Amino acid sequence: MQKLQSQGVHHITLVGADRQTSIDFWEGMLGMPFIFEQPNLDKASESHLYFDPGDGRLITVFTDESRTPVKRRTPTDIGCVHHIAFSVSRVTFLQAVARLDERGIKHSGVKDRGFMDSIYFEDPLGLLIELASYRFEPPAGFGHADVLMEAHKIRVARGDYAIAEVHLADAIQALIERSRQTLSESRAAKNPY
Repeated sequence: MQKLQSQGVHHITLVGADRQTSIDFWEGMLGMPFIFEQPNLDKASESHLYFDPGDGRLITVFTDESRTPVKRRTPTDIGCVHHIAFSVSRVTFLQAVARLDERGIKHSGVKDRGFMDSIYFEDPLGLLIELASYRFEPPAGFGHADVLMEAHKIRVARGDYAIAEVHLADAIQALIERSRQTLSESRAAKNPY
């Protein structure tokens, strides 16, 4: 038996209300270009809107002009989506509270996640949205997941509760030391003063 190997998220499709609510939120608030639209090929009464979340992948929304936004939290039962997180730059993240406040949108405020910072708020249909900003950049040739896996190993070995910035810094150092050669006899930390 063999796996069906995933290579990334292709798209996420949400059930929306009317067309303009989706455009105003996904493009007008989160800056995701509205790149194309066609009928929902499985339900002719619906339209299928496509947005680019910034990495060339897709967020799509089924819309129907007979539906109106319902202002209640989407279900969080077993098997339901709890939230969708989107990556934002550090400078955008630092403006998020003010920009949400400017629109009168209730939010969580900044949440310290150790390896990233987050802000949570609901979309116009009650889906919980997270804006997330990593506190680190991975070294060249590595992704955020590589650093997080290494930081996890370091955290567990030290018996620490959750990943913190020290684990990230040590993980980045470990990845670089394993992947980059040196002519030095020792890579140990030194004090040149």
